[in-house]
Amino acid sequence: MHPRIHFVVDSYWLDDEGVAIDPLLDADVTVGWFAGRPREPVAVLLSNRHHYRSSGELRDRFGCAVRCSAAGLHEFTHGERVEGFAFGEQLPGPALACEVGALCPDETALYLPRQEAIVFADAVVRGRTGVLGFVDDALMDDPERTKAGILASCRRLLEDPALPFRHLLLAHGGPVMDEGRALLEDLVGAGGRTAFEL
Repeated sequence: MHPRIHFVVDSYWLDDEGVAIDPLLDADVTVGWFAGRPREPVAVLLSNRHHYRSSGELRDRFGCAVRCSAAGLHEFTHGERVEGFAFGEQLPGPALACEVGALCPDETALYLPRQEAIVFADAVVRGRTGVLGFVDDALMDDPERTKAGILASCRRLLEDPALPFRHLLLAHGGPVMDEGRALLEDLVGAGGRTAFEL
């Protein structure tokens, strides 16, 4: 449960690679939990600037770098040590930073080739019924333009032969295993939809 927004959110850990994605620690997974993993954290990747969450705690304990799209670095004005990355850059994991180009300038889809997965920040979410879609229009500055931009980004990801994926790792709605590509194709084919309403 995110303490500020009061929604359940999702974080991911690449055990062999020592990479945390959008981490949020809780009673079950504390900073100490990472010390017992096969590899301690070497990097934290943010899928957008709003997902800093518990990144500072991991950086302070393990000295790992925290990385976010350079377009979102303006958010970190309270002493957070965050390094920028460019879209198209290979990141630890390995992960490829793919530009979404909608919702916010730093919205990033992270492609994880070893896991055959794409991580979405907030552009694609899953509602309680399991359907993929967008966040509520109230969370978008220009809903129609934003949704068109997200759909265009999803099409690019689906059509890029260099990005074979089966799974989706969503920051909101949990992982979609094996049928991630099919559900994303369905979302695009439907012309988009809202996954949940406020």
